[in-house]
Amino acid sequence: MLSERRLQVLRAIVQDYVGTEEPVGSKALTERHSLGVSPATVRNDMAALEDEGYIAQPHTSAGRIPTDKGYRLFVDKLAGVKPMTAPERRAIQNFLEGAVDLDDVVARTVRLLAQLTRQVAVVQYPSLTRSTVRHVELLSLAPARVMLVLITDTGRVEQRMVDCPAPFGDASLADLRARLNSRVANRRFADVPSLVEDLPEAFEHEDRGTVSTVLSTLLETLVEENEERLMIGGTANLTRFGHDFPLTIRPVLEALEEQVVLLKLLGEAKDPGVTVRIGHENAHEGLNSTSVVSVGYGSGGEAVAKLGVVGPTRMDYPGTMGAVRAVARYVGQILAES
Repeated sequence: MLSERRLQVLRAIVQDYVGTEEPVGSKALTERHSLGVSPATVRNDMAALEDEGYIAQPHTSAGRIPTDKGYRLFVDKLAGVKPMTAPERRAIQNFLEGAVDLDDVVARTVRLLAQLTRQVAVVQYPSLTRSTVRHVELLSLAPARVMLVLITDTGRVEQRMVDCPAPFGDASLADLRARLNSRVANRRFADVPSLVEDLPEAFEHEDRGTVSTVLSTLLETLVEENEERLMIGGTANLTRFGHDFPLTIRPVLEALEEQVVLLKLLGEAKDPGVTVRIGHENAHEGLNSTSVVSVGYGSGGEAVAKLGVVGPTRMDYPGTMGAVRAVARYVGQILAES
């Protein structure tokens, strides 16, 4: 266990390095921070921190910089989440409240996160598997063609064309729409299959094939494997941090193009708290020089998806964690009210 003084020294090193982009020396630490000890004592503390792997010397006769292990300890023990100011909270709320639909909410959230944190913002669309049915609409396009529209509690809208085995009249379509919504509206997606399995039996024999076809399309929509969608923004922000990436920024950009990689980075939506993955904690090699700060968002206190930012390990963690958490809270409120 590190002593309280050495924890203070580590906190000061992280704060100075993030703020100045320069390796930190003992003299600068004693001048900028009220550590209450001499530069010689600070040097001893820094040597101990280096021996234990919390800081490193990038080159000869330079100051020290935090390692992944040092940032991890800083985030876990030393960094409080920086709260947003009242004007910042109002600005977030006003910007997001202007959204007209789910796509607009996600697009505005990406833009806002990228601007607030000056990092790369990633927002996952609400997952269908964690959603509730709000309404199912059926529209006749031709005697034997129907459009199925699924609307979720998060405002997500999925449309499918259904080619029916036989013509289906408007009265029958209206009857199916009413019966379907009476069973599935406000129910979890996981419950829908059992709720509709006997529905074809409520219809005349000649209509049952069409009813079964419509239900099959609905159930396929509910369990679609490629449902996960992301929006990303602010990639150009990485160019401001060129010196934070040891060799080149290309591996980071290539990793950010892989949707599967980003979904793994954000983690499971069922974990709603703020998660910070630092450097080599990210399994993808191209992201070993980055940190990912993510959090779940949703309505009714349950996370339906994740949002977050990707940036260099030399990151303002308290400010980034505060911004990500605040934006997620407002997005959840907007979804609940939509």
